[in-house]
Formats: sequence, C-alpha cells, structure tokens
Amino acid sequence: VQLQASGGGLVQAGGSLRLSCAASGRTFTNWLMGWFRQAPGKEREFVASVTWNLGTTNHRDSVKGRFTISRDKTKNTVYLQMNSLKPEDTAVYYCSARNSAAYDWNYWGQGTQVTVSS
Repeated sequence: VQLQASGGGLVQAGGSLRLSCAASGRTFTNWLMGWFRQAPGKEREFVASVTWNLGTTNHRDSVKGRFTISRDKTKNTVYLQMNSLKPEDTAVYYCSARNSAAYDWNYWGQGTQVTVSS
C-alpha cells in the first residue's frame, strides 16, 4: 500500500486548504482511511476517518464543522477539506489506512505541512 499526501501550505487564519491522499497498491474494499496530525512537541492525534465502502465519516471534536473528510473511489483518493483554519491547526498532516478488521493503523503516507498564521 502506498499513500501519497499533498496539498499542505501556508494560510492565514480563517482560510481554507484541501489535502489529498492518493492511495495505491491494492483495492481498499473494507478498509478505513484516515488523517492524523502532529504539531511540534506534541503527540500525533487522530483528525478524521472515512470508510471506503460506505463513506461513513468520523471527525475529532475540535474540527467538527470546519473539516470534512471524503473519498473518491474512482480516483482512489481521500480528501480533507479544511475551512476556518486556526493557528492551532498548524501541524504535519499524515494520511493513513488500515483494514477494518485490523487493530491499528498500519499504513502511512509522508506528511504534508500545514501552517496557519494568525
């Protein structure tokens, strides 16, 4: 499984960015796709996930109403639309994947830096 993340950048508070994660290497039926982030000096944290089959989503509380995860099965790509960005959203964002039956997230893409200036 290969995951290629892109779309990060520098944006002012209140702005928007869309991250993309191109997935390849297998079919993703019954898989879960997710976004995580890690800010300097902090542990990596879950941001959002989506089931490949039905598109069922889950978002951490602090991004609900601002971030939206989605997937395009025809393009094998997962997106994270981020609106109303805040300085505290600054982090390296990672996409990840796991089989729905797996205990842990075991496939990771390279990170993409998101910096939100105040």
